Amino acid sequence: MSSTDQIADTPPSSASSASSASSAQAAAVPGPRAGGSRVGNKTALLIIACVAQFMVVLDVSIVNVALPAMRGALDLSPTGVQWVVNAYALGFAGLLLFGGRAADLFGAKPVFLTGLVGFTAASLAGGMADTGTLLIAARSVQGLAGAVLAPATMTLIMTTFTDPRERTKALGAWSATMAAGGAMGAVVGGMLTQWVSWRWVLFVNVPVGVVLILAAVPLIARTRGRGATLRTLDLPGAITVTLGLTGIVYGVVTTDTHSWGSGAVLAPLFGGVVLLALFVLLEARSKHALVPLRVFRNRSLAVADVAALLIGAGMFAMWFYVSLYLQQVLGFDALRAGFAFVPGSAMIVLGTMLATRALPRIGPRPLLLVGPVVAAVGLAWLSRFPAGGSYTVDVLGPLMLLTFGMGLAMTPLAVAGTAGMPRHEAGLASGLINTSRQVGGAIGLAALSTVSAHIAAGHGGSPKSALAAGYGGAMIGAAIAVAAAGVVAAMLPRRGSEPAKG
Repeated sequence: MSSTDQIADTPPSSASSASSASSAQAAAVPGPRAGGSRVGNKTALLIIACVAQFMVVLDVSIVNVALPAMRGALDLSPTGVQWVVNAYALGFAGLLLFGGRAADLFGAKPVFLTGLVGFTAASLAGGMADTGTLLIAARSVQGLAGAVLAPATMTLIMTTFTDPRERTKALGAWSATMAAGGAMGAVVGGMLTQWVSWRWVLFVNVPVGVVLILAAVPLIARTRGRGATLRTLDLPGAITVTLGLTGIVYGVVTTDTHSWGSGAVLAPLFGGVVLLALFVLLEARSKHALVPLRVFRNRSLAVADVAALLIGAGMFAMWFYVSLYLQQVLGFDALRAGFAFVPGSAMIVLGTMLATRALPRIGPRPLLLVGPVVAAVGLAWLSRFPAGGSYTVDVLGPLMLLTFGMGLAMTPLAVAGTAGMPRHEAGLASGLINTSRQVGGAIGLAALSTVSAHIAAGHGGSPKSALAAGYGGAMIGAAIAVAAAGVVAAMLPRRGSEPAKG
């Protein structure tokens, strides 16, 4: 779920940056006329940002438990079920960089409201969908709108909390909210699917979105943009990176029904690679690059992006396959499957809280070495997935272990990814981390679904045994990906904290 990210706890590097930060804070936080004390307004703005991010991240995982019900109601194929998840992830990943750049250039308020209105409308359309195609289309628009909304929440926090101590606390609250959104998606999805209808996993966003819009309009002050126009948003870059990522994921998903050497697989893969190469070429030559290639000279950012890619690959698959194992192998209904994730939700929030407290003392590097390794051990343990297993024996322990490990890694990953980035590129840094995680999730789910399908097809046992074996194989792949993230994290600077730039 979400994802999405944060700003490093680093002081201004000069008096001028401190002055500009103070100005940004004053612009971002309305005075008493806008409704109460400055502290009260800052708290209200943090709540708005956190709830919006919670909603965006929630929708990554809320559909997982509802997938069997969606499949039955709309006659979705196995590939179509994947696309209910991947359409959101790809839309989110493809436009995140664009959304982050827009937030930097135009300011948080107009971008935040645009994303929020689009997300709310797409949720309404998805809940009303009467065909699989319409549902997948709505999920894609949801992802696109979420990609505009999520970086704006981070830009809002960045311009509001300029004091390092305050920002660390805000960062911890934001991270815990994001962690809870990803973990609670299954619980909320299970309750809504069982008690009302699968449609309400989408409809639930509508009242929340409306309340946020009404609260945000008077509370968020319009900050000064950087004189941007549509020409400065690098539309060619946004289009090529989105289509390129979609082509690669589509090619991998197609291996469910075609061989790797077939034209149906190679054509979209090749097209995706060409478009991504074109994207890099455009960025190298553009005066208003969506992703200025110079940012990857920041070693902390580059390493964090690779780690986020690998973590996303493992964790998206975990939520997807544990949900399917509980319902299709152990016979849980949607409600029981949702509540089965409650211990994992608690552990991921606990891990996030502990990491937030430890960060000022030890920096992100040790936590990013330990967290993914702990999670990988949990995933390997989870891969046993017996056909005649039980939740308490075969799922509960490894689920708690791996979610605790992910909780330890989430905030340090975001801090490392934004360390040393100029404040006016906060949205870009946030977008890069979120994009890496979402791209990793989409590609990882597609690739591990192929692995799972091939293992299940070659299994000689009962249908449930074949499913369990396939799901277990996917968990082994997820464990390898997450463990690799821990290895990559060893390349971070010792404290992962290059000085912030003004």
